[in-house]
Amino acid sequence: MSELGNRLKQAREEKNMSLDDLQEITKIQKRYLIGLEEGNYSMMPGKFYARAFMKQYAEAVDLDPEMLFEEYKNEVPSTYKEDVPEQLSRVKTHKELPKSASKFIEILPKLAVVAVIIIVAILLWLWRQDAAEDKTANDQSENQTSDVEFEKIENSATNEEQNEEEAPAQENEESVQEEVETNEPETPSQTLTVKGVEGSTTTYELTGSEKFELEVIAKDRTWVGIKNGKGKTFFGAEIAQGKSQVNDFTAESEITVRVGNVPGTDLKVNGELVQYEDTKKTPQNITIIYTKE
Repeated sequence: MSELGNRLKQAREEKNMSLDDLQEITKIQKRYLIGLEEGNYSMMPGKFYARAFMKQYAEAVDLDPEMLFEEYKNEVPSTYKEDVPEQLSRVKTHKELPKSASKFIEILPKLAVVAVIIIVAILLWLWRQDAAEDKTANDQSENQTSDVEFEKIENSATNEEQNEEEAPAQENEESVQEEVETNEPETPSQTLTVKGVEGSTTTYELTGSEKFELEVIAKDRTWVGIKNGKGKTFFGAEIAQGKSQVNDFTAESEITVRVGNVPGTDLKVNGELVQYEDTKKTPQNITIIYTKE
């Protein structure tokens, strides 16, 4: 076996190719392939074909024919025409499209998996967003109470207080109301005193009276809610301007009046006007503790 033939055979075996595989690729008869590996060129149709078959063999096992011819030029049959015609080379190199195509086919499943994961993540995110929005809407619906009415009255009262032109009229109205109350007969035995202020809640104590009658007078549109100390609701509604609401709480020991529009609401206990500690803060809770003699 020649050194060139041994080199060709070694390259074929490294690629795990049999002579039958090589024959299928190059379309060269197996006996000629064996002749190339053994260095038996006399069995070839001619020196020209020996060089052509040698080139096809080298390309099939990824060897450079030109470098091979140069390295083993003493063994390669010489011809008048050293260049082997391109049309005789039936072997396509393995570095062209088949390799790139096979690489793309290999990564295609991975790309598909990544795409599916991304789509699932997006759908999950959208579903969670919808669920969060639905929960928020339900919570807001469940928490809607009479405080909505308070907010309306608060905004209305705040806008009115900011109007400088109406401020003097409000002060005059309070002065007239105080003069009217001064002319009303007072009950010497009744005492209504402030016991404390905490935030928006002012606590009063009523003593020296055999009855406990509360009158709510709406000087302006207002919202009023009345509960006893145990949380029982006696009244909770909007009162139109100029209207009033009277309740007898003689049987109660404590009530709380929530006033939505303090400047536009007067409270009277047994005819005595309740003096707000803060006439501008609104809404306010007015708690009245009734101590019977």
